[in-house]
This record gives sequence, C-alpha cells and structure tokens, in this order.
Amino acid sequence: MSRSYTVVGGGAIGGTIAFHLAGAGHPVLLVDTDAAHVAAVREKGLTIRRPDGTEQCRRVPACTPDEVAGPLHNVVLAVKANATTTAARWIAPRLAADGSVVSLQNGLCEPEIAAAVGSRRTVSAFVNLFADLVEPGVIADGGPGALVVGELDGTISTRVREFVADLQAWGPALASENVAGFLWSKLAYGVVAAASATVDDPIFDTIDRHPELTVALAREVYAIAAAQGITPESFDAWQADAFAVDTPPDRTRTALAEFCAWLRTQPKTKTGIWRDLAVRHRPTEVPAQYGPVLRLAAEHGLKCPGIETVLGLIGELETGRRSMSRENMAELERTVIHGGRETQCHDTY
Repeated sequence: MSRSYTVVGGGAIGGTIAFHLAGAGHPVLLVDTDAAHVAAVREKGLTIRRPDGTEQCRRVPACTPDEVAGPLHNVVLAVKANATTTAARWIAPRLAADGSVVSLQNGLCEPEIAAAVGSRRTVSAFVNLFADLVEPGVIADGGPGALVVGELDGTISTRVREFVADLQAWGPALASENVAGFLWSKLAYGVVAAASATVDDPIFDTIDRHPELTVALAREVYAIAAAQGITPESFDAWQADAFAVDTPPDRTRTALAEFCAWLRTQPKTKTGIWRDLAVRHRPTEVPAQYGPVLRLAAEHGLKCPGIETVLGLIGELETGRRSMSRENMAELERTVIHGGRETQCHDTY
C-alpha cells in the first residue's frame, strides 16, 4: 500500500518532491501559503520544466493551510528556514500520534521542529537539489542532486528506510547515520553560495575569482562542526576533506577547480538566495540558517568574521541599502583574508 504524504511548502524543493511522489502513486497533498501557487496547481496541475525546455504536468491536490484539518501522518516539511517555527507549530496539532515530520530544508531546522512536535516525531534529512519555482504552478528542475535521511540520534530506523524508499521516486535518496555531517557540509557550501548572491554572476565565476575567500568561509563553518565532534560528509562534487586545515593547498585548489567544473554542467547557475533578492524581492532564509551557526560558534569560543559579514551584506541587500556588486565580494575578502587572520575559524589557504 502506498503511503500518503503531506508536503508543507510547495516551492522548489517541496514541489519537486511532491511531483515525484505523486508520480510513484503516493497520495500527496501539497500545502502552501502562496494562494496564487495553490490556485495554479489546482487549475492546471503541477508542472516540472526540464533543462531542455520540455514540460511535464501532473495533477496534485493543493490547498492553503487554513483548508487542512488533519490528521497528518507522513509530513515532508520543505518551507524556507525562516518559516520553520510557524510551519511546525501549524503542523503540531494536526500531526497524528504516530506521525512523522521529515525536514527537507536548508539549515539546522530539526530543533525547531522537535520543539513543536516532539523529537520522537522528527526525522532529520539533508537535501541538495537544483530547482526554482519560476511561476505559480511551474518548477524549473535541474535534475537530481543528493538527499539523505536519518534519525536525530544517528540511527537508521524502519521509518527512515520507508522514507528513503519512497523518496527514491525523485532520485538517489539514501539513509545515513551521519545526517549532521551532510548538513554541516551544506552549511559550509551554503555560506559560499550566500556570498555569491551579493553579485550578479554565476556562482562558479565568483568562486574562481575568490578561491582563498571560498576556503576561508568553508573553514569557518567546519571549525564549528569540529568543535561539536561532527564529521563532515561530501556530497555531489563538494569534497569536504579538501577544506581541512591540514589539507595540502594543491589538493584544495584541485577540489575547488573540480567543483566549479561540475557547477558549470548544471542548468542552474545562480542560487535560490540570489533569486530571492534579484527576482522575488523578498527576505532570504540566510539569517535563519546561520543564526544558529553563529550561536554555536559563540558557545565554543569561535569567531567567524566571514559568516557575520555575509549576514550583514545579505541584510543590507534585503532592505535595499546595498546593491549587488562585485565590490561586495571585495569587501568580504578584505574583512576575512586581510583583517581576520587572527581569528580561530580562519586559516591559511
């Protein structure tokens, strides 16, 4: 019997997952606060637009949160990190006693979810896929990336295996005892991606122009992970071990070059953060992603000028006090490379 799913957040990640779960025969309900998106899905179906321009449309039931009563059993939470608490509190009274919420989000969202629904009903996950919601009811899909699921305590349970089996309708979903290692590697890459969103250039060009800064930013994140005893994991073409402080510089340079070469093969050349700023003109999820990261850094006595500066730049871009410009990256580089060598999170590239 196919398990039913409620996907909360029908944007790039949630919409893509809902599309493929429905295609595999699972009853799926898509829940989103964007009334125009919900109306389009109801009227025309949920459409996936491939890199070659072809489109596939699939009927998926969709509604706004006020139309859902519950009980909910298998919930995929795919809202932006800054909407996690609101969404989790909405889910909590509707979630069945034996229900589960799996977090397909960016950042460290599981503690917020567990605070609302309980740790027993919270499942950890890491996702990296290439998609954008380009118009109501239409998602531009760049193909499979990576998706990993595991329990909060690091075990692989029956429900984790079931989630993985179902999510393989999308692509290469896996179970892992170290989801945290993937999440922290995504955060290491994510701060680089956030920095790249301060300029109107493809992310691989920005990394090519600022390799030393890229390494310094990633190492700030990995230093916090190390302080917690977390072992980072590689994903897609991002090689976590290349950013260790004792890695030979030639190895790091090679890994960055290979990562940029891989990025150039992807249809999506700019980040969702860039899209929020340049196209949708709305706040990004960057502060919600990296606020917990900086709090953990403070707990361990680590200073992270790169992350802090990126947050400041993004905040000014969100409010219109700053424009996208290559000078933003130059400013960040001056702060991290030329002014931050004494910090505990930064080391020489």
